[in-house]
Amino acid sequence: MLSWKFLLNIFSVFIATFILILLFYKKRFNYWKNRGIEYLEPSIIYGNTKENFTKGQSFGTALAEVYHRMKAKNLIHAGYYLFHRPGYIPIDLKLIKLIMQVDFAHFTDRPGYINEKDDPLSAHLGALGGERWRSLRVKLTPTFTSGKLKLMFPIMVEISNELIKVLDKECQNGPVEAKDISARYTTDVIGTCAFGLDCNSLKDPNTEFRTKGSRAFELTRLEQLSGFVGFLFPDFAKFCGIRQLPKEASDFFLNIIRNNVEFREKNNFRRNDAFQMLLDMKNEENDSNTRLTFNELAAQAFVFFGGGFETSSTTMSFVLLELALNQDVQIKLRDEINTVMNRYNNEIVYEALGEMQYLDMVINESLRKYPPIPINSRECNKDYKVPNTDLVLPKGQAVFIPTQGIHYDPEYYPDPEKFDPMRFSVENMSKLPQFAFMPFGGGPRICLGQRFALIQSKVGLISLVQNFKFKINSKTEIPVKLDPVKFFTGTIGGLWLDVERIN
Repeated sequence: MLSWKFLLNIFSVFIATFILILLFYKKRFNYWKNRGIEYLEPSIIYGNTKENFTKGQSFGTALAEVYHRMKAKNLIHAGYYLFHRPGYIPIDLKLIKLIMQVDFAHFTDRPGYINEKDDPLSAHLGALGGERWRSLRVKLTPTFTSGKLKLMFPIMVEISNELIKVLDKECQNGPVEAKDISARYTTDVIGTCAFGLDCNSLKDPNTEFRTKGSRAFELTRLEQLSGFVGFLFPDFAKFCGIRQLPKEASDFFLNIIRNNVEFREKNNFRRNDAFQMLLDMKNEENDSNTRLTFNELAAQAFVFFGGGFETSSTTMSFVLLELALNQDVQIKLRDEINTVMNRYNNEIVYEALGEMQYLDMVINESLRKYPPIPINSRECNKDYKVPNTDLVLPKGQAVFIPTQGIHYDPEYYPDPEKFDPMRFSVENMSKLPQFAFMPFGGGPRICLGQRFALIQSKVGLISLVQNFKFKINSKTEIPVKLDPVKFFTGTIGGLWLDVERIN
């Protein structure tokens, strides 16, 4: 039997530990107060993230609330606590421009967690910083020139024709989930354009490439929490071997990429795609500083897949949702598509995309309401004095740009809940302040593959809208609920639509 003295000692240790935790958080939660920056009152353990975990609120929505509350007080910036770690939230667009573009030299990196040893795919272009990021960015930029995109365009059109055939069959069996059909299309496009692989996920939604690709972005609560641990305690996370990506998804992509490398090198096979550029960098003989290891090649190939697959399918699915909810917009868009297509013998050609101005407006308005990445993050890599204030952001300070909040700011977008493509007419766009619209980020770290993502989305949407009518199905909950677990903007319950073939 345990003695009462032993139990008392255990209890004393527990109380002492509890007091130390309280003192630690009390000191941490004075961070912004000591700097004279307003913030929302944090709670022990969670900081300002409690509703993310207890009420299923997405991180983008949480920061949007901070943005709106602080903007109402005419503040240019605010403080935030991601658990115990202080985050800086710029509110004023002029300040955001300084951080993202003008004074970019102070904010070149992102506050991400990289564990190349246990999770090699985490060391991709979006997460790297410093000279490694600069070198890769310069090397990879030619992958997405107009010339390279034109070469990939026929592939997109061919797969969009398959999309029409598949949807024609599936819509006869009941409602269709917009994100699923969109993701299968973008999986086949990016698989072919980036890797030279026939993924075949349109015909077979359960193909391994499709399921493993989805798994890479559909994190469990535990996996999401692991990501937070990596962000908050990177050294501890590396010691414990914590990963950013699910192991089965990571292993699958590593094997796919390894097999592709071995096939091309063994057979001296070349293909004009993004993967070939990475392979050439791996085999560079003249410059050991820019030569890629296999793991580095794999990480960049994976981020190409992620950007092409997830952001584009998210964009397409939300466009289809809004078209189903706004029949007048759908009819107007279909009229424009038919008019332009008639000028090109009803064929989708690269030049036709530039003539579909209303399509651009519809996509931009969807990106405003549902930005694929609702938060842009930066890390201060050297001390930065915020202009016209006494605040100095120290090296290592995390910065969160509340993209979703800005996109719903009535100062820039009156009646922001309304879906109104006319916001993005040429005339109205000219009045929009810089950085009031940034679905793909901004400044030197703007998404490298945004043009690819938009073009494949346009090709898919042209095929769908010209050949099908979309109406909302009762299975779709309106307003939609954003998924708190997903890094990219996603919904709970799916986006179910009734689809009718146009004869």
